[in-house]
Amino acid sequence: MTTHQTLIVGAGPFGLGLAAYLNRRGHDYCLVGKPLEFWEKHMPAGMLLRSNANWYLDPDHQWTIERFFAEQHPNHRASQPIAREHYIEYMRWMMQQSGIPVLNHYVSHLAHQEPGFRAQLDNGQTIQARNVVLATGFQYFAHSPNYLTDKIPAGRYAHTCDAVRMEVYRNRRVLLIGGRQSAFESAALLREGGAAHVHLSYRHDTPAFAEADWSWVEKIVAHLATHPGWFGELPAAEQADYRYRLWAEGRLKVEPWLKGRVTQPDVILHPRTELVSATLQPDGALRTTLTNGEVLVVDDILLATGYQVDITRLPFLSLSLLQMVRVEQGFPLLDLNFQSSLPGLYFNSLAAGHSFGPFFGFTVGVRTAASLIGRALCETQQTHEPG
Repeated sequence: MTTHQTLIVGAGPFGLGLAAYLNRRGHDYCLVGKPLEFWEKHMPAGMLLRSNANWYLDPDHQWTIERFFAEQHPNHRASQPIAREHYIEYMRWMMQQSGIPVLNHYVSHLAHQEPGFRAQLDNGQTIQARNVVLATGFQYFAHSPNYLTDKIPAGRYAHTCDAVRMEVYRNRRVLLIGGRQSAFESAALLREGGAAHVHLSYRHDTPAFAEADWSWVEKIVAHLATHPGWFGELPAAEQADYRYRLWAEGRLKVEPWLKGRVTQPDVILHPRTELVSATLQPDGALRTTLTNGEVLVVDDILLATGYQVDITRLPFLSLSLLQMVRVEQGFPLLDLNFQSSLPGLYFNSLAAGHSFGPFFGFTVGVRTAASLIGRALCETQQTHEPG
């Protein structure tokens, strides 16, 4: 068994940002997880990010995306979208430059045990820590709504986070359900990967092919770094307005560089439609019916239906620990330092969205979260140090 002041669970952007903050300040921590696994295994090759170079991870502003490109890819133009492959390379470069060590394992069980927590790893190792920060990101929160899956034969659908090898769909007919950026980008990548036809069904009007404006989000997240209670203190109606504004920016627009890639004869858009039924035919194909009466015969159904936080879906949390965490609508309720109602247990990334706003489902929130959590952890370590 090893003992640390802090255990960080999850080695994605939020875990790395916090580790960089703690590492630079000599805090006793251990980062456990498969570095960047979600980005490498659950995001498709060729994907382009909607974010810009301002969304770098280092809370001390040293290892920035601009510096990465200047040193590693000097021919990259600032006006170009950032490719998934470049962003993964940036994160690995930032890990190396920051000297962040990672224990490359999964936490299989986490329990509360005074004076802190005990984590069992998949290799049998045990870690005792006074504090735990859960930075698990999106991995466990993929949302496949029952109102859809109940209409589709078992085993004949997949969430888009598990359908990232586009060569699998070569010469196949695909129905994509969803109408946001991820759905349109998946449609483009499927077509370019050789799919025979891609049908895109969504309940609203076709989004505008227009560049999203995230500048106001960047200002809000920067403000939260010095006024962490700002969002939580807003009246419920104002919180709802901000959630809608972010939703509208992200979902009523898709990036203009997708327009030419999806306005193709083999990509068929079905706006203002929903799936009514999907039945298995003798030849193994699926006969699907939409609410406008259209009948589509396809080979695969993919759900681009996003993510929904429910911390009970974190499979390694003990039942007794979960019972000590106050929750609302699946989200943990957090204090101004991202700490839950169970002292010493912190939640980062998407799970912080109820208390701090939906902005923390995006990497724009990494530096603010790292600074607020990191400052609290460093103060806690000083409190418990002898003398």
